[in-house]
Amino acid sequence: MTSLLDDLRGRLVVSCQAYPGEPLHGPGHMTAMALSAIAGGAAGIRCEGPDDVRAIRAATTLPVIGLWKVGHEGVYITPTLDHALRVADAGADLVAIDATARPRPDGRTLAETIGALHERGIAVMADVATFAEGLAAADAGADVVSTTLAGYTHERGDAADAPDLELVRALAAALDVPVFAEGRIATPNQLATAFEAGAWSVVVGGAITRPAAITASFVAAIPAHAAAAGVATAGPVGATETSGGLRG
Repeated sequence: MTSLLDDLRGRLVVSCQAYPGEPLHGPGHMTAMALSAIAGGAAGIRCEGPDDVRAIRAATTLPVIGLWKVGHEGVYITPTLDHALRVADAGADLVAIDATARPRPDGRTLAETIGALHERGIAVMADVATFAEGLAAADAGADVVSTTLAGYTHERGDAADAPDLELVRALAAALDVPVFAEGRIATPNQLATAFEAGAWSVVVGGAITRPAAITASFVAAIPAHAAAAGVATAGPVGATETSGGLRG
């Protein structure tokens, strides 16, 4: 476990996930995404679901952080011990679980879940939303604490566009276990600031691996007057292909 964490210290982890119904959903696409991220310098991959974990594990020897999202409400990131065991069986080096104060679907406490995983030699990343949850996760035995859920739970109630780097700073100062910064890190400058705040490693997802969302952000930045001019001068769909114009 020490070697794994040393490999990730001061490095970037890229989260490669796609939701059902999205064009890139599925192990083949996510493995290609992971290999692209690795080619760019990522030191590890965070991925979702046993199928993606298994495929990416087969494609790289770098650290793989696995999770399993079940539903969209309450505790849904690797919500039960059974989900965590199946993610580990698929080849994850580190299993990420929801470590918020919310009740777990299988009735186990966080400490019981982490203890059961440790008994099987499985390392645990605790995804938290608050400072108190980070302290509790470390006390429960988590090997890593990550700010993944900051701003996404009703307990915190302050969803924002920017990453919660103050939470990273506070947890890094208070805990002996590594603290990973994750959640809404969208720019290289934010990544650098997270490291300055004390992050052991930084996880970036959508800013790298969600092309539809990235494209939409560019589209949204088109000035209204330019968009209006385009609408006024555009011909029918496919007109450029039949009139000898440029083809995108």
